[in-house]
Amino acid sequence: MLTYILRRLISIALTFFVVSLLIFLMMHSIPGGPFDAQDMPLSQAVRDKLMAELGLDKPLYVQYLNYMKGVMHFDFGVPYQSPGETVIALLARAWPPSLILGGLGVLIGAPLGILLGMAAALKRNSPIDYIASAVATLGLTVPVFVISMLLILVFAVWLNWLPASGWGEPKKWILPIAAYAAIPMATYSRYTRSAMLDTLNKPFVTVLRAKGLSERRIIFQHVLRNSAIPMVTVFLPMFIGTATGSIFVEAMFRVPGLGTYFVSSIETRDYPLEMALMLMITMLFCLSFLLSDIVYALINPRIRVGGRK
Repeated sequence: MLTYILRRLISIALTFFVVSLLIFLMMHSIPGGPFDAQDMPLSQAVRDKLMAELGLDKPLYVQYLNYMKGVMHFDFGVPYQSPGETVIALLARAWPPSLILGGLGVLIGAPLGILLGMAAALKRNSPIDYIASAVATLGLTVPVFVISMLLILVFAVWLNWLPASGWGEPKKWILPIAAYAAIPMATYSRYTRSAMLDTLNKPFVTVLRAKGLSERRIIFQHVLRNSAIPMVTVFLPMFIGTATGSIFVEAMFRVPGLGTYFVSSIETRDYPLEMALMLMITMLFCLSFLLSDIVYALINPRIRVGGRK
């Protein structure tokens, strides 16, 4: 196990540097620069001075090496759109809304999806199964911004129960959390139903029933445990993807989270902030897949990481 983890950490480090190089080259290949905005024109002398102060007048390979040298010391630079603070300080300020709303969305949507998928698998070809399949299909096919608009229309406009947007009061979190929970609920409903139907058709379930075990014990102690691996595979990457901000959800509900800065960093060519956001997402996803593999072995001892017996 330890050897496998070390190999994966080396692989993650290589992935991190390859992604950083690709992102850096892609950012600088886009026409324009951070000081080319038409709404705030600068003279050529001022622009050249700013470029020199930020090191943007140097060759690309020098800029990349200087940036990565800072990253190795956890220095991601200063965002151009907020020069009064560091990139790390900006991320620390902007991440809590995304983490709270997205995290709660997954933590609420995933259990609901599991319960819905279990009911669909245990009541196959029944009205419950048809309803669960319809919910999963709608949740996976309807765009999240459409779901957000429907939530605002129904609960904020028609019923006037909840505020349509904002951040601060807990009641303003309800609609964004519901929008975030739609995809996890639909995904887990689909995965749980499929995994449980596959496990219920295994010969060992027939043997357990022949031995006289109760149906509840078979479902919760054996079937659900053997069906858990696909759920673990989905959970951590989904949690990371949701907790790092959704551009559409945060735009619809005006949440000051990371999703807003994803858009603004690209529009304003804010290279340090854009690099930091992408590198953070890359590292979190890599670590989530590593943790998923470790959890596999804990859930099912028959699984051995590294491909060894």
